[in-house]
Amino acid sequence: MADEGNYYVTTPIYYVNGAPHLGHAYSTIAADVLARHMRQRGRDVFFLTGTDEHGEPVAAAAEAEGITPQELADRNAPAFQKMVDRVGASNDFFIRTTDPGHIERVQQIVQRVHDNGYVYEGSYEGWYCERCADFKTEVELDEGETCPIHKTELVREKEENWFFRLSAFQEDLEKLYEEHPDFVAPDFRRNEALAFIKQGLRDVSLSRPKLTWGIPVPWDTEQVMYVWFDALLNYVTALGYAREGEDLTDAFWPAQMHVLAKDILKFHAVYWPAFLMAAGLPVPERMYIHGYLLLEGHKMSKSLGNTLDPDEVMDRFGADALRYYLMREVSFGQDGQVSPEGFETRYETELANDYGNLASRVLAMVDRYRDGVVPEAEPAPELVAAFDGVLDRVGTLLDSAEISKALDEIWDLVRRLNRFVEETKPWELAKEESSGDSLDRSLYSLTEGLRVVTQLLHPFMPTTTDRLLDQLAEPSRGLSELGSRPGGVSVRSGDPLFPKLD
Repeated sequence: MADEGNYYVTTPIYYVNGAPHLGHAYSTIAADVLARHMRQRGRDVFFLTGTDEHGEPVAAAAEAEGITPQELADRNAPAFQKMVDRVGASNDFFIRTTDPGHIERVQQIVQRVHDNGYVYEGSYEGWYCERCADFKTEVELDEGETCPIHKTELVREKEENWFFRLSAFQEDLEKLYEEHPDFVAPDFRRNEALAFIKQGLRDVSLSRPKLTWGIPVPWDTEQVMYVWFDALLNYVTALGYAREGEDLTDAFWPAQMHVLAKDILKFHAVYWPAFLMAAGLPVPERMYIHGYLLLEGHKMSKSLGNTLDPDEVMDRFGADALRYYLMREVSFGQDGQVSPEGFETRYETELANDYGNLASRVLAMVDRYRDGVVPEAEPAPELVAAFDGVLDRVGTLLDSAEISKALDEIWDLVRRLNRFVEETKPWELAKEESSGDSLDRSLYSLTEGLRVVTQLLHPFMPTTTDRLLDQLAEPSRGLSELGSRPGGVSVRSGDPLFPKLD
């Protein structure tokens, strides 16, 4: 577990050609868990999210509505900001790629790439997906020249434009992957990206002559930037203007972690490091590629029309329940099914019963048997053994963005505390005057264990854990070991953390 230095984590930036859906919430929550955990460890964190507002998908959606792309962006970007706020994200900045600060810095970096000799003028012909804003290679095509993601027929496009010499970075990228085997995770996504590189890199379009909605190429204002280079640069440009009068680039670049979905793997794992090398900038340290949330067997997508509205989920279950469910139900990094029924099951069995009922029982017993004051005692040896090393285990997993596995570690302790209640039976000990020491040890151990797991759960469920830590009279939202807080503290009961569903 590494605690050195600053920590910069990003989500992908989200297209404004439609409303936010659960997939956007998923990426945002995952990055927020990492950001909050690293703050607990005392690291100076910068967490970035935002919206991607240029390119063909946005222009096409605006045209369909009879409005300008800027009007569409101005209307839809606040919906994403609201989504980010509502899921409880603690982001330090929300970037919009129509920000003047972003546009100015994109042009500066692209000019540097040009001046370094990695741009030339030429023609290109290939199969193009408007929804992906991507030219597909032959190996990426589905049967019948269709997009493997959107299942739509691709268009054969031929363009005269500016090109980025991606092929010049073949050896550099292979060396990057060899020397930094954890650059892309999970491993099977790393292998996928490396296989794409090893098949031989072709130069890619840097500009789009048929579009007007985008950032003008600085040396050829008749063309606009290909949206992916504009979008990827947000991770660097935001640091230059996120805090007024301050440039955070030296403090936070390169990023420690990019969180993104598998459909944009190629752009991040291949194009992005090459483009940074061409500009003379360091590459990010790591990126973690998560899978799709599947509804009825298909990826949730605006274009496929199969989405779950995160607002509807949170109206019923609350933001913390959504955060928990998404990090728990689907192993982070894999595709996984989600459903309203799955929410209800996790909510009832784990949040309401395992955790909420544990908190209610422990606090009620301290109130009933010790007048609300945690007794002075030593933690039970069996719980000391269970909790031993948990901070390092969880920290190491979250260093690698293994979010679901970290939550599994914590939840094992929640269940161990529930078993400890049944093993020690404080209500039986309270009947025997001679069992006072045993009752004190049981109640102290339970209260202390509840405090430690609640701190560990804080990045996952910040609002609920704030409330419970207040009830436990714990001012710190950091991390601490079992037994590090002595007894003598007054605690209080409260309403159920997760009320039973009607």
